[in-house]
Amino acid sequence: MTGNEFIRKVKALGKDRGLPVRLDASRGKGSHQTLYFGAVFTVVRNTKDELKTGTFRAMCAQLGIKPNDL
Repeated sequence: MTGNEFIRKVKALGKDRGLPVRLDASRGKGSHQTLYFGAVFTVVRNTKDELKTGTFRAMCAQLGIKPNDL
């Protein structure tokens, strides 16, 4: 899964759960962006690159969602 796919799926999950989801490209350095899921957030690195398994699981943990939800 790429960073863009992750963002798209998190936005869909937020819509289903009634949580605000937003992407803040100005809060990050270089190709890093901050993805807010309700009151929590995670940093998404280069959105075009494939996410490694550990990175994907850590991002899900930071957002408080299960990887299977995506």
